[in-house]
Amino acid sequence: MSAARTDKGRGLNRLLVPSFGVRMMLPALLLLASLSIFPFLFIVWMSFNEVSPIGGLSFEFVGLENWVNLFADPDVRSSWMISGIYFVATVGLEMILGIAIALLVHEIVWGKNLAISLLLMPMFIAPVIVGLLGRFLVDPTYGLYAWVLKTTDLYTQNILGSQGAALAAVILMDVWEWTPLITIIVLAGLSSMPQEIFEAAMVDGANYWQRLRHMVMPFISGVVIVALLIRSMDAIRFFDIIFITTNGGPADSTKIIPIRLYETAFRFFELGYAAAIGLGMLAFSILIANLFLRILARQGLAR
Repeated sequence: MSAARTDKGRGLNRLLVPSFGVRMMLPALLLLASLSIFPFLFIVWMSFNEVSPIGGLSFEFVGLENWVNLFADPDVRSSWMISGIYFVATVGLEMILGIAIALLVHEIVWGKNLAISLLLMPMFIAPVIVGLLGRFLVDPTYGLYAWVLKTTDLYTQNILGSQGAALAAVILMDVWEWTPLITIIVLAGLSSMPQEIFEAAMVDGANYWQRLRHMVMPFISGVVIVALLIRSMDAIRFFDIIFITTNGGPADSTKIIPIRLYETAFRFFELGYAAAIGLGMLAFSILIANLFLRILARQGLAR
């Protein structure tokens, strides 16, 4: 009886008294928590106020007015719709092209490292530079892409000055830059596949498409979902290329929700309303992350 009480007391002490490693990390954890929790709580408080930076920062409590405007504002709804189109187009194209390129590179026998190095180059260019380069290439006066489209009579108007063409242009710029990220993640999954099973399948007469459908894709499905999660989180807060090329124009056709947030905060100085928009973006990001984590958990790849 006394031994059982002693063991129970020791277990309770272990729960109440942190280990040596936790005690050593506690100052840094408290510092990181203060640096992240306080700004978050401050933004939440701002979302319930009308914040004016003129003549010093002032707060006027307005309750749920900013949140009601968030759901009632047609401009914000339009930005969310454009963000949805942009999100589906960029992530979808990047996933399709990234997986296809990874499968092609995986089959290369000679020069695979050189091919991977060339493919990864766009990913290491700053998004601002990608935007400047893209704006230069589609310029109607001296842009190479604009000249090719005009010469071939495929498109003769100003690309960044037309609503549909401008959105398509910034989507393709994003796809060009971030498809290599999907490629390298999928290549990592392909490199870990057991070759003995595929060699046995080839001996049994399975062709390439049969192996791809029944063996390769199920094996790399978890890696593909992880790549999709990473790109989705980045695409939701995408800002740089659109800000450099179109700044949301023409006629708000490329004004995705991060551009709307920036404009609300730093052009119209509606900081309380901007805080509500930012928290809405955060809630959407958490929703998407939980969705992918549930998919991974169903496949036994996450807890």
